[in-house]
Amino acid sequence: MVSNGHYRGTSRLWRSAPLIALTIGVTATVGCSKMGKLAGMKNFKEANQAYAQQDYKKAADLYEATVQAAPDDPDLAPAYFYLGNSYDNQFKPSKKGEAANDELLNKAVTNYSAAADRLTKSSKPDEKKLGKLSLDYLRAAYGADKLNDPAKAETVVQRMIQLEPGDPTNYLALARIYEDAGAYPEAEEMLMKAKEVKPDDPTVYMTLSGYYKRQGQADKMMAAVEERAVKEPNNPEAHYTVAALYWDEAFRDTSLKDADKRLYIQRGITAMDRALKLKPEYPEALVMKGLLLRMQANYEKDPAKQQQLIKDAISLHDKGEELRKKKAAGA
Repeated sequence: MVSNGHYRGTSRLWRSAPLIALTIGVTATVGCSKMGKLAGMKNFKEANQAYAQQDYKKAADLYEATVQAAPDDPDLAPAYFYLGNSYDNQFKPSKKGEAANDELLNKAVTNYSAAADRLTKSSKPDEKKLGKLSLDYLRAAYGADKLNDPAKAETVVQRMIQLEPGDPTNYLALARIYEDAGAYPEAEEMLMKAKEVKPDDPTVYMTLSGYYKRQGQADKMMAAVEERAVKEPNNPEAHYTVAALYWDEAFRDTSLKDADKRLYIQRGITAMDRALKLKPEYPEALVMKGLLLRMQANYEKDPAKQQQLIKDAISLHDKGEELRKKKAAGA
């Protein structure tokens, strides 16, 4: 992976990019006799082979020869991305600060930028896709674990938004940059924008929930997961997530009053019942409902009802564990 990225839910970067270059831009124009292009084509082919074998040092040398032989040839423009990625893959975070190692990252940035400039304007879908990927990797290169330049990362993501204003992952990425910089109103604004452009995307709601959790805003956190469950009424996992978060808040938040804890417990049980109605043999949901019933028992004053809640909790736990074992044996 070129970078761990700085936003959750969305797209993840691969360790090395797929060799789109093998299928685009490698057929010489009929009748072309320019020696530069022919040399570039030869080097490009050999570079792709080295890249596929993860020999990034050799690949970088060959991609360099490719772009030097024909720097402005549109058919060889993908080489800039793979050149940048070959340098990126040689960079070692553990050696950050060492001149030779840091220079690899600078070269990666230079070539990602060159690739983005050329490929995002292409009329070919595969090349345009590679151009967008160049921007994504460029954003990652400016991340905290690499160049740590949030201002430049912001500029890159703004450019990505201009290219694809309807893609929520770009707004989520920008929100994370703002959050890491302490610009919380701007971060929340971007999260709301992500929800606006794709209101049915569950990732948006889970990212929003995570943001509010980190901000200590439990009510908004729960509202986000509840909204996600409304968007996915037939997804048992969505209801399970709601219930699990209610249990977690009731269990861990010592500042909650007993009345609020009882309310959270009841909401959690209601959500878990929805999950189990959709998926009766849901081991995690059975165990979690058992935990909620045990917690409910702590606030029950009637001894008989309290014992029944504990009995039901044990039964649910045992049933869930039995289902887990069966699934494990089947696997």
